Amino acid sequence: MTAKIIDGKVIAAELRARVAEEVARVKREHNLVPGLAVVLVGSDPASEVYVRSKHTQTQAAGMASFEHKLPADVAQADLLALVAKLNRDPAVHGILVQLPLPKGLNTEAVINAIDPAKDVDGLHPNNAGRLAGGFEALSPCTPLGCIILTKSVHASLEGMNAIVIGRSNLVGRPLVQLLLNENATVTIAHSRSRDLPGLVKKADLVYAAVGKPEMVRGDWLKPGATVIDVGINRIPKDDGKTRLVGDVAYQEALGVAGAITPVPGGVGQMTVACLLVNTLRAACAIAGLPKPAV
Repeated sequence: MTAKIIDGKVIAAELRARVAEEVARVKREHNLVPGLAVVLVGSDPASEVYVRSKHTQTQAAGMASFEHKLPADVAQADLLALVAKLNRDPAVHGILVQLPLPKGLNTEAVINAIDPAKDVDGLHPNNAGRLAGGFEALSPCTPLGCIILTKSVHASLEGMNAIVIGRSNLVGRPLVQLLLNENATVTIAHSRSRDLPGLVKKADLVYAAVGKPEMVRGDWLKPGATVIDVGINRIPKDDGKTRLVGDVAYQEALGVAGAITPVPGGVGQMTVACLLVNTLRAACAIAGLPKPAV
């Protein structure tokens, strides 16, 4: 058997189309244009590509897009002043400060300065705490995308055994909370876990988010498991160029898994689409409107 390939491009495109419909509706019915402000500090090439993609997709969905580029040597106080200004701006419903920030800037202080109602990255302690408590919250975009991709294979995750490999604040920890909200049984594993292959073997759902190229091997997987690969790693090729691989040994996993996300073309596609979902949800919540139908 060969695993079903979960096409993140197609699923993300469908999600973006649904967001665009809802944006058009709130414009028409409430004269509300959701606005997303993205702050890029410095000139990290990967971040620049990502910010461009966010800008294009935000505009394509009918939303307002505000880009703020600051030099890498910007003073912490100036960055915080920009965040405070965006917090006050009624045209901005979502604020995203592109991470990682250059050395010398305090990431925690910047995240804490964002108005939780506009925190579309879901990283503010208020949102993280609400998510952990099982309350309504803006959730980080990548874990949200992971859940949507999983539900394209399984309508319900109730009672399924899930393992999340990686415990970052951006992916691993919030993903555990979202899986618990879906009534899955969750194991969180990391670099110190004993017998990682044995733990993975028991899981119906495997989420790899460790940032180690092809760490999860095909023979670790339970036959028929659904595998969501969050990793994006560049590894050198013989010709001196690089290629992208995930945290899962894809070719090995294809023969064992029931369904799997490719890298690229899987989770990465969903992250920006879910950012648009969060911005739309934030705009409706700030305006006191009912939750949108996405």
